[in-house]
Amino acid sequence: MEKIKSTLPNIMLSLTSICLIAGAALAGFNKYTESAIATIKDLALQNAIRQVTPSFDNNPVEEQYKIAVTGGDSLTFYPAMQSGKYVGCAVESYTKNGFSGLIRVMVGFDANNKLYNYSVLEHNETPGLGSKMETWFRENKNRQNIVGHDMSKGLLQVTKDGGGVDAITAATISSRAFLDAINRAYSTFSDETDALSGATEKQQESKLNI
Repeated sequence: MEKIKSTLPNIMLSLTSICLIAGAALAGFNKYTESAIATIKDLALQNAIRQVTPSFDNNPVEEQYKIAVTGGDSLTFYPAMQSGKYVGCAVESYTKNGFSGLIRVMVGFDANNKLYNYSVLEHNETPGLGSKMETWFRENKNRQNIVGHDMSKGLLQVTKDGGGVDAITAATISSRAFLDAINRAYSTFSDETDALSGATEKQQESKLNI
């Protein structure tokens, strides 16, 4: 068999063939990983919603809707239903006032406006300080634990600002920011609840996707 000469056209042809094969392989790999990543994200979202709301039997992700907030942004709502009855709602909220910027949280409220639970989705706060927000505000201490707080009686503030919540030690900025995200979720949730209470039954069903 005659050896292929190392001419410029032959070299270019070989390189093109290699690039095409590599490109096809990468495209197939990306398609596979995109599907896997999407599945992981969906499961993580479902788990976050279950963590912060009362037990439900609907699919909040499929019934999600968005509500506009000040600044041109919006928050995503995930209504929780049990046997056709509204039992609460998870709200994906955020603040940009963290010590290191953005903090994203999932906040859950029950049907009586009480803070059912929360989950920190994303943050870049200082490890060992602001990062404690994931557990600090659930610890069983009167001035730390915000779970079960009746938000209709007032928004949450740290004690340094005249409120009743103890800030994370040496991380007041992170604590203020975290509570800001919680309050943003409730304020939007409350406005939506008020709007629904004055709407017709048909409008309510349409909005909540009941």
